[in-house]
Amino acid sequence: MSSATGVEVDGFDERLRQRAAAKANALDTVPAQADHQPRGLIPNTPLSVSLISFLLGSLFAFGLLLFATNGFGKYWWSTSQLGCFLAAWSAFHWGEFAVTAGWNRDKCSVDSFLLENGALYHVAHSVALSEYLITLYLKPEWKQHQHVFIAGVVLTLAGQILRSAAMIQAGTNFSHVLAFRKAQGHVLVTDGIYRWFRHPSYAGFFYWALGTQLLLQNPVSLFFFAVVLWRFFYRRIRAEEAYLTRFFGDDYRNYKRSVGTKIPFIF
Repeated sequence: MSSATGVEVDGFDERLRQRAAAKANALDTVPAQADHQPRGLIPNTPLSVSLISFLLGSLFAFGLLLFATNGFGKYWWSTSQLGCFLAAWSAFHWGEFAVTAGWNRDKCSVDSFLLENGALYHVAHSVALSEYLITLYLKPEWKQHQHVFIAGVVLTLAGQILRSAAMIQAGTNFSHVLAFRKAQGHVLVTDGIYRWFRHPSYAGFFYWALGTQLLLQNPVSLFFFAVVLWRFFYRRIRAEEAYLTRFFGDDYRNYKRSVGTKIPFIF
């Protein structure tokens, strides 16, 4: 068959990008790459995005009010600790979408909120809230360690800043989905925050999650969060680095040798 029958398109990524651009408008949340198409149950529409943003914003405002006022002391459950947790949780999920929309538009969809982040994620946070409320009701004196609360707030903020900064700096090189092939334009980011953390977005989430349990003073959930998250990131980093080594060869091997993850015992 003759090759003169037509002109080949430069690459798979370019074809997807052109297809998405043909139907895109300023409010579309349609990723240009097939690997990043939304797979959850929430409709990928501007209406869904605006509704989720409104609900997360409302929860953030409610949490911030509880944090600032300690619930005016009206109810046993209305504490600064609970308010801080609700504000941190809602800010995290809104921030995931906002940063993706601002610095990684081609991969942005309703899934970028990470609200359908697996059943285990929501079970873990439900158990954590249950531990906090049950302990607060039965043994309120166990939740009175102010220095532990402050340490948790600091760790949560540090984790959030680290993760968001990593996503912003990586830009289009960042993905919520594990990449099985090297996309066109994908480069190895080793400067800025990546000079100090090999996987700063993972480290950021790890410490953010532990910080939320520290500020709630949840010893049981803190332990299980640490174990489950460590196991998840250990496996995730091993899988991801196998592909990164394939993509970038010795450049990635040298980077891996010189920069640590800063997650304990993940080298």
